[in-house]
Amino acid sequence: MDIPTLTAFLSVAECNSFSLAAEKLHLTQPAISKRIAVLEGQLDTQLFDRTGRQINLNEAGRILLPKARQMLELMKDTRQEISNLKTQVKGTLAMATSHHIGLRRLPNILREYSRSYPEVKLDIHFVDSEVAYEMLSRGEIELGIITLSPENPDRFFSRLIWNDPLIFMAAKDHPLSRLKKVSTQHLSEHQAILPGSNTFTYRLVRKLFEKEGLSLQTAMSSNYLETIRMLTSIGLAWTILPASMLDDDLVALKTHCHTPSRKLGYITHRERTLSNAANAFLDFLNQEID
Repeated sequence: MDIPTLTAFLSVAECNSFSLAAEKLHLTQPAISKRIAVLEGQLDTQLFDRTGRQINLNEAGRILLPKARQMLELMKDTRQEISNLKTQVKGTLAMATSHHIGLRRLPNILREYSRSYPEVKLDIHFVDSEVAYEMLSRGEIELGIITLSPENPDRFFSRLIWNDPLIFMAAKDHPLSRLKKVSTQHLSEHQAILPGSNTFTYRLVRKLFEKEGLSLQTAMSSNYLETIRMLTSIGLAWTILPASMLDDDLVALKTHCHTPSRKLGYITHRERTLSNAANAFLDFLNQEID
């Protein structure tokens, strides 16, 4: 078994089609069929049930599937370790970050990094912080620069870079903006615009309300903080956003409750070897620690 045959097997298993797998790998269908035939010959068993045009894994194929993924991951990690024996910082650096961090925290870092290491191609995925954990787990990225999860799984290494205090905000003409002091009870009587319920920010706010036994009225949600800010600024609802996003068109609500804070930083996988390009980027990030 080698990388090409295992890659062909995984592609056919994922696509349930020789032709789609060939298209995905930029190969001809006969080339894909030959690789599967070689693999089946090595194992002395068929791996797929072929019923008409339908292609499905049989029992032997289902046993091989997770093993094939592990073998390819091991090969990839081994190649990375060997590559790291060289001191050159080049190649592709795949990372994930949130839109907010990408817009407000990373521009200077990205500019200086690109100037320092022009041979590195940056492959940046703008995703929700929760998705970054999944991508890192699947080996699709080397690092994530995100809102750190309060329950960071053991397989991930995380480092706090920025404390991101949140404040309650509303438009100047919103009823809450006229109050000298705004309680959690007051907030519960008005609609809010917040990030999606699966986000770390939403969980922080929900925990605050649950602690006092109050309901949280959500008019709408968006995982784009700039969109939330705009909708709040025109008076549709109150929200909670990073203090750095407060400007003349919004008012900071003077609340009695403890305002939560997000922890922004980076995550890497403990069991994977980082490229020189990734380690160089982490050096830039570590200089930013609050």
